[in-house]
Amino acid sequence: MIERLLPAYVACADTYETDAPAGSLYPEEARLVAASVDRRRHEFAAVRACARRAMAVLGLPPAPVMTGHRGMPLWPEGTVGSMTHCEGYRAAALARASDVRAVGIDAEPNEPLPPGVWDAISVPAERERLPLGTDGSATRATHAIHWDRLLFSAKESVFKTWFPLTRIELDFDEAEIEFRTSPGGATEGTFVASLALTAPGMPRSYEGRWLIDDGFAVTAIVLPEATSA
Repeated sequence: MIERLLPAYVACADTYETDAPAGSLYPEEARLVAASVDRRRHEFAAVRACARRAMAVLGLPPAPVMTGHRGMPLWPEGTVGSMTHCEGYRAAALARASDVRAVGIDAEPNEPLPPGVWDAISVPAERERLPLGTDGSATRATHAIHWDRLLFSAKESVFKTWFPLTRIELDFDEAEIEFRTSPGGATEGTFVASLALTAPGMPRSYEGRWLIDDGFAVTAIVLPEATSA
């Protein structure tokens, strides 16, 4: 599913399987989640199995994916990428650093956010723009889109694009998202994220794509190498 949002030069892999194949983790990766509950270990292994499939698409040998601050994946030298996992879906995207500055992907269940979260993640302009009902959802054509969850996913993709390059924290209220639907259908489209923060060499605006399918809300941003502030 994630490949529908990414250009061909970004290698990607995903899975709907809950568990990863046996032996999916390198010993140093396994140590990172040794004290975690089974669910956490399974999703950690499954998404890294996806990452190594993406490495193979780029012609790279398999390598461990360790974690940095805020759980940021530490990719093999010369590559940039992003991973996401939610209940029932895991995905990874990887590109050569010579082609792409950063990639951010996120997947969420297409369900309303828990009570109280909507106000915490949105800014006034988003609350005015989005066609939300009392449960954070809206219907366009015959498809229900939970816009609050899609907004959360888009902001996660923004953070995953921004943070590896800046190492600066980005709060939900520091990114404003505007969604656009595709002419051919109401369940996919693009979005623009406008940031309140600045950082050397970084743009203030990011363009991404979104998709609702198979019970998931999926978003992605690719920041090309040529992009400048």
